[in-house]
Amino acid sequence: MLSVEDWAEVRRLHRAEGMPIKTIARVMGISRNTVRAALRSDRPPKYDRRVSASIVDSVEPRIRELLQAWPTMPATVIAERIGWDRSIRVLSERVADLRPVYLPPDPAGRTTYLAGEIAQCDFWFPPITLPVGFGQTRGPTQLPVLTMVTGYSRWASGLLVPTRGAQDLFAGSWQLLRDLGAVPRVLVWDGEGAIGRWRSGKPELTEDCQGFRGTLGAKVLVCKPRDPEAKGLVERLHDYLERSFLPGRTFTGPADFNTQMQGWLGRVNSRARRALGCAPTDRIGADLAAMLALPPVAPVTGWRATTRLARDHYVRLDSNDYSVHPAVIGRRVEVVADLHRVQVFCYGTPVADHERVWARHQTLSLPEHVAAATALRTARVGLLRPAPSHEVATRALTDYDDALGLSDPDADGGVA
Repeated sequence: MLSVEDWAEVRRLHRAEGMPIKTIARVMGISRNTVRAALRSDRPPKYDRRVSASIVDSVEPRIRELLQAWPTMPATVIAERIGWDRSIRVLSERVADLRPVYLPPDPAGRTTYLAGEIAQCDFWFPPITLPVGFGQTRGPTQLPVLTMVTGYSRWASGLLVPTRGAQDLFAGSWQLLRDLGAVPRVLVWDGEGAIGRWRSGKPELTEDCQGFRGTLGAKVLVCKPRDPEAKGLVERLHDYLERSFLPGRTFTGPADFNTQMQGWLGRVNSRARRALGCAPTDRIGADLAAMLALPPVAPVTGWRATTRLARDHYVRLDSNDYSVHPAVIGRRVEVVADLHRVQVFCYGTPVADHERVWARHQTLSLPEHVAAATALRTARVGLLRPAPSHEVATRALTDYDDALGLSDPDADGGVA
């Protein structure tokens, strides 16, 4: 089965690079039918095959010693020094992965960006306290603002999302890209947990990230650790937000925060930038024209889970409980949530629709669900309660004495 990474790369080469199926099959080392199947599929493969250990692992410490002393030593010379008698190809690939770690840094130069080439993404945590309803507030570390800046036009975007988890991160990213109207060819991130991280000298993306970028046909670049200059554009945007957007503002909630920030970003994108010599609005047209088109099918984002509805007819999402119509108790339901709504479906039929709340540990009940549960409980109690019995008259004991002939007619009520 094709891995998620290969599936995403096949779609990127076809959509972004315009590479034909025959060439992709030769470059990727897979059959043309496999390439066609990956292009027809709108969703990534469900499982990812584990990568087995390499025969180069045992000699990697010796390779690192040689590269540390001679960073430009060719792979063939390294093979001779360590006595390598296996395939030179696998050794060369490992050397190519390790060599950038030991090469001296590149001299300072000016960074330029091509139209449609790149966009830098990150989270900004505003130093404020924001009310989120039900008498609760959130502090700076609980307010992730998803930000994005395009390299060529410096077009800035931002959106406050409930959490920094993969579900909300990719849902927010899709909303920013949809508002932008196109997809940059490369999305630059740092080591965000939902995106990926560097391991063994190379970046490793999460399965959620591979599926997201595969649907977009874009590339995700994870910056090396301790390299803040790699995302200088978005870092400067964060500083500008704290110096220009926050001072003197108050917010009534997350929706008000996003509304005010969108209005502010609209004015900022129309201001001239010294580095550009013009405003982002003067360049965004060329930037969008060189980007990838939005995919015909939206990527899978948000929260999705399947469960059997319990007797209390509530489902839990992000520490909150949301009511479901009790008519589907005991049946399988699908919970689907995005940044704004929490919906529940039973075999395609909607059985709950709530506004997603940002407060924590709350129980959200719709009146119709409560009324239906009360009616069902009343009906069930009526079925289980036994029918009332008929009242039986109580007879006097003397009636039994008369019937058995035990009474004495001469005595005044006595017994013979």
